[in-house]
Amino acid sequence: MKAVVQRVKEASVEVNEMNYFEKIDKGILILLGIKKGDTADDVNFVADKCSTLRIFEDQNDKMNISVKDISGEVMIISQFTLYGETAKGNRPSFIEAAKPEEAVPLYNLFIKRMKNNIGKDKVKCGLFGEMMDISLINYGPVTVTIESNI
Repeated sequence: MKAVVQRVKEASVEVNEMNYFEKIDKGILILLGIKKGDTADDVNFVADKCSTLRIFEDQNDKMNISVKDISGEVMIISQFTLYGETAKGNRPSFIEAAKPEEAVPLYNLFIKRMKNNIGKDKVKCGLFGEMMDISLINYGPVTVTIESNI
């Protein structure tokens, strides 16, 4: 499992065809990739790490505070293209990405774990498998990658 975490001033997701819109203020945007063979242990590791990742400044301007500590919000977006393999040729291969029947339950479990960690009302999500328009203001910029190796 792989998460690209961006510290944001705000972020939103929109799916025009479904009249779907979600928005967060200060917090983190998580692009979540699920690969074949990922388990609930991977979900728990990555979700817990995202919840406690110290990427917000304390009173001394040091990155020492987590999104949980600042009562920030979280936007979670499924992103199978994080497992795009580009070593051969110019078109990415997505053979490592989990198929929807494996990925959807883990994506939903990740959302549930983040809600437990951060607070139910603090977590917003995109729609799995849909073409989404994502907008964000990356604050810093700060972008880090978290991978499970369980």
